[in-house]
Amino acid sequence: MKPALSFRQPHSPSSWEKLPNGELIVESIDTILAPWWPKFFGYHLLKIGALSHHINTSASTIQHQVTISEHKPHADINAEIEDLPLLEHSVDVCLLSHVLEFTLDPHHVIREANRVLIPNGYLVITGYNAFSLAGLNSFVPYRRQQPPWNERFFSPLRVKDWLDLMGYEILADERCLHSMLANNVSQHLMARQWRQFTQRYLSSLGSIFVIVAKKRVLPLTPIKPKWKLKPKLAPINVSSVGSKVRHTKKNINN
Repeated sequence: MKPALSFRQPHSPSSWEKLPNGELIVESIDTILAPWWPKFFGYHLLKIGALSHHINTSASTIQHQVTISEHKPHADINAEIEDLPLLEHSVDVCLLSHVLEFTLDPHHVIREANRVLIPNGYLVITGYNAFSLAGLNSFVPYRRQQPPWNERFFSPLRVKDWLDLMGYEILADERCLHSMLANNVSQHLMARQWRQFTQRYLSSLGSIFVIVAKKRVLPLTPIKPKWKLKPKLAPINVSSVGSKVRHTKKNINN
């Protein structure tokens, strides 16, 4: 397995319009996440990255929603997402929408999100599925040099493995858009039938994955040592011991 760390600086898009079929992708993500936003409670919702900024979270009951990004027009806080300027355990929900593909160290980005997330908080991650029709574009010669196919894609299984090592509980893992997404998605009858077939029988090959996870932190219960109390030692009265010995010998002789 290749390391997650990239050896060149990826180019992070500032909006979904910069990606092929970007508007269709964000629309599909909004549809999947729509039932989840009312279920999240808390005080602070953090959107990490410019693409996360455009995810529709209006149904969330969390009023304070902040975007941290390196792109100023789409950020409430302009900062590097690899080093979030937030306190530990200060955010209730973190959204990472198509961030891992366009960062130098995606594993570190997840660790940063984990750091600022409160215990029992929620982490939402979306991205391109490496094992999908869209992932095959990285093997096509005339596409592999074009964004986003020239970046690193990660499988949902690998992302869930990272989360499992951090103690997360996976609440949802859904896929959508069973298409290569390189050109405009065809609405031809044969194309629609193919997408319906793959969505029904090859659901794991969806080009976009959406993962919802909950941060579980087990409380550390101290184990009390089992102290063994030593019996108290009293001084021995020599005279009383001698009388007991003589009394015992007398009984034996009788």
